[in-house]
Amino acid sequence: MSLSAVLLAAGPTPSPTPSGTTTPAVPTIKDAHESATQAATWVEQNWSTWLAIGLRVLLILAIAAVLRVVIRRAITKFIDRMNRTAQAVDGTALGGLLVNVERRRQRSQAIGSVLRSVASFVIMGTAALMVLSAFEINLAPLLASAGVAGVAIGFGARNLVTDFLSGVFMILEDQYGVGDTIDAGVASGEVIEVGLRVTKLRGDNGEIWYVRNGEVKRIGNLSQGWSTAGVDVTVRSSEDLDKVRSTIGDVAERMSKEEPWNELLWGPIEVLGLDSVLLDSMVVRVSAKTMPGKSLTVERELRWRIKLAFDAADIPIVGRAPVALDAEPTADPTAGMAAPSAYASTTSPQSVAATPLAPPSVTK
Repeated sequence: MSLSAVLLAAGPTPSPTPSGTTTPAVPTIKDAHESATQAATWVEQNWSTWLAIGLRVLLILAIAAVLRVVIRRAITKFIDRMNRTAQAVDGTALGGLLVNVERRRQRSQAIGSVLRSVASFVIMGTAALMVLSAFEINLAPLLASAGVAGVAIGFGARNLVTDFLSGVFMILEDQYGVGDTIDAGVASGEVIEVGLRVTKLRGDNGEIWYVRNGEVKRIGNLSQGWSTAGVDVTVRSSEDLDKVRSTIGDVAERMSKEEPWNELLWGPIEVLGLDSVLLDSMVVRVSAKTMPGKSLTVERELRWRIKLAFDAADIPIVGRAPVALDAEPTADPTAGMAAPSAYASTTSPQSVAATPLAPPSVTK
């Protein structure tokens, strides 16, 4: 029995008046004593239940708070350990990839933020449901309403959910990071920021591309593993191939021992052979395995050194002569003019035939 029911039951009984209406009777000391006694009895009978509910709620909140703090600290320590531990790069494809400090820091922060948010949501959500169940509240309608609302929100924000999930898996799988040069299909450039929804790219001309993670269908990472620098050298078909190979070998040996090229080169510079042979020229292919993203730098330096070495060895570098375009004929100034009309002359037969007949003169 509730406290309000006890007070209503213990209230004074209205007494009838001579006019037929009832007026509330004035409570007496006895009635007040009985109401207080019944209220005290109700509190004495139910205080243990309310105390048990309160202690249960406090215990649930305390356990949830402690568990949340412990899990968040564990996640933070795990992320810090990931950030401190770096794999050694030995220059091979199986030796890992070269990870800079900014990339590891941003990737670890993103992973830690996601894990901490998920842990907090799960723990506090479970604690809230347990508190409501402690008050004997029926959770079935609440869960059903939350399910319907979640479906509606998910359907309306499906693009946002797709971007978020794609960003989470991109970061967890380490598909790319800050400093990488990637080709995302819709845009290409250097990654300057990796987010859970949008990735920022710096294009070749300095522009910034904002690429939604859900729109990326394929990614070509040009900064993972290793890159290949390839240089084509065109010489005369009558040139001594042994001399060409020896000259390029000397260039490769000197370049591989000098800084910073000894760090950028992850393999020896090799002469692969003839790429093509023509009547007046032949192409020698030179290749080298380089640090990720440094192939263009190595190619430019290698071309520079090969040109200087060939000039010193009197080996001319030839190329195809530009095709001379035939001179365009002089345009005829009268080409755009229409042919003269026969009606331009008043004495031509066409003009005479087209001249209207004069009306006959009237004589008096």
